[in-house]
Amino acid sequence: MTPKNRKALSDRVTRAAEAALVARQVVTAIDVMTGIGWLDPVAVQRWRLGQVTCLEAAIIANLSRISEAMSLFRKWAVARGLKPSETAYASRHVQSRVLRFSKSGHPGIELHYRTHWISPKLSEQKRERLAEKAREPPALAAIMPLNGDWTCHRCGGTGGLQMMETAGPACLPCAGLGDLDYLPADDKLLTRRAKAKSARHAVVVRFSPSRGRYERLGLLVAPEALAAARA
Repeated sequence: MTPKNRKALSDRVTRAAEAALVARQVVTAIDVMTGIGWLDPVAVQRWRLGQVTCLEAAIIANLSRISEAMSLFRKWAVARGLKPSETAYASRHVQSRVLRFSKSGHPGIELHYRTHWISPKLSEQKRERLAEKAREPPALAAIMPLNGDWTCHRCGGTGGLQMMETAGPACLPCAGLGDLDYLPADDKLLTRRAKAKSARHAVVVRFSPSRGRYERLGLLVAPEALAAARA
């Protein structure tokens, strides 16, 4: 990379990182990659749902450029005096697994991607709260497919909702969620009550072609929890 191109990339990384820091007081590699335009937010959603093997496969830059951008990001974070916090990323399906960032799977590269950089202006209590929130396991996500012509990889059946697994989509009964009831997101208070009372739950999402993202439609909750929330 020429000095001119490196300077241009450094400026883009800095702008993206600064914008994320102002907005949330914490900056991640995903913030930077989306901020410089190399990573589509929809691709991030698909990766979190387990539909993309590794995040780098969705980044529209070669590995050399990605490595340079990550290096510039770390140097910026250290120069700004940000505090590093390693964070676990898990997929949003029943067979929850650690999400992979890099094509190589190298532990050092994975660590760089997982590290969140937190503003030193935050109190120790707020920094710990951010770290705890980042460590929380993601909510399970049931997908309402746009095309109803799909087959469960386990039983060969189908249904109105699917759970993404490593081997492919699975129907709710095979995923162990067939006993849950669907609650549309219209009533926010009822949703909060039912979620709090349900030992298991999953967020129901559907991809919106017009908006280019997955949108939340409702929640799957235990029938008894829903009944208790309505009482």
